[in-house]
Amino acid sequence: MSDLDLDDLRNELEEFAQPAKKVTRSPREERIIAGFEDIQRFVEQHGRAPQHGEDRDIFERLYAVRLDRLRAQDDCRELLAPLDHQGLLAGEGMSAPELVEAMDENELLAELEGIAGDDNITRLRHVRPSAEKRAAEEIANREPCPDFDEFKPTFERVKRELKEGARETRRIENTENSLADIKPGALFIVGGQVALVADEDQAFVTEYKRTDRRLRVIYDNKTQSNVLARSFQKALYRDDAARRITELSAGPLFAGENDDDDQASGTIYVLRSKSDHPLVAANRGVLHKIGVTGGDVARRIANARLDPTFLMADVEIVATYTLFNINRTKLENLIHRIFDPARLDIEIKDRFGNPVVPREWFLVPRFVVDDAVERIKDGTITKYEYDPKVAQLVMREDMTDV
Repeated sequence: MSDLDLDDLRNELEEFAQPAKKVTRSPREERIIAGFEDIQRFVEQHGRAPQHGEDRDIFERLYAVRLDRLRAQDDCRELLAPLDHQGLLAGEGMSAPELVEAMDENELLAELEGIAGDDNITRLRHVRPSAEKRAAEEIANREPCPDFDEFKPTFERVKRELKEGARETRRIENTENSLADIKPGALFIVGGQVALVADEDQAFVTEYKRTDRRLRVIYDNKTQSNVLARSFQKALYRDDAARRITELSAGPLFAGENDDDDQASGTIYVLRSKSDHPLVAANRGVLHKIGVTGGDVARRIANARLDPTFLMADVEIVATYTLFNINRTKLENLIHRIFDPARLDIEIKDRFGNPVVPREWFLVPRFVVDDAVERIKDGTITKYEYDPKVAQLVMREDMTDV
């Protein structure tokens, strides 16, 4: 056969060649890969695979159980093998593999999404009934979060604070009042992921005459969901491992521990603005709103973007400190007097175009606020004032000889 004939034959065969198939993955596969990538990041940071044990932090124990279950499933190993550059799937130490292998894919997915904060994190729970599986489905309709970089520092800080003991995880209370805890700024562990309630829409009344609202929830695996508050609440109830992450707190003031008859007076809050105002953006790292409230801080900031005192922008809770037996108004006035030399001079227009000058924003580093709180606790705060030149509290001149 001539070279020309061979070329003709090749051209003919190419017409029958099947086009290359575009690789597409199901939502289940995407979630499994995202969970495996979390484990890989842990290995990169610590130089070893996650391990079981009560002495390990909650996230390492979570990753250890997740890795055991991925190893135990043939389809998971096949899906993840091309990504396993660290050789994690070849390891040993599976948890109850005979029970895991007996699960179907939906049951496995439910288990993979439901491991965090349990009393015994290494315990493989029995297969859940379909009613419980629907709980995961209520929050499973997630999509990539386009602005995750904005929330990433929050997740990193919260995980660090959990490890250090500055935050705790609490069981979800199955009460109607618990719906109020699902609000912007609130943090949960659900479906094996840390979830942040980033925003909420206006409340409305359902056909069953109950109020509800739609939330934007961000997860630490770079996904987000727009879910009704009551649906999210049900998902928390039905996930045995779901937990609420407490707010950062420095504990009661003016005492190492509060007595049973002490009365909670309120909370000192420290906020950071997300405003794109040039002056705010240029000083975001040291610009904080410092105030005292007798109510819930998250509820206080829920509509920050509509309030000129919050610079007409959303804010982030940096820290809170619980007060006991203290006059809130006097304490707030004291704090504002101390930091007055660093008060931000800015004018903001409200929704109606009227000029407003916020008075609770200060150019003060976070560590100085912590220092002030410590001096409030030991009762020496009245002897100090803030010096913006050295960015620290200094003793008042009239106190140097005392």
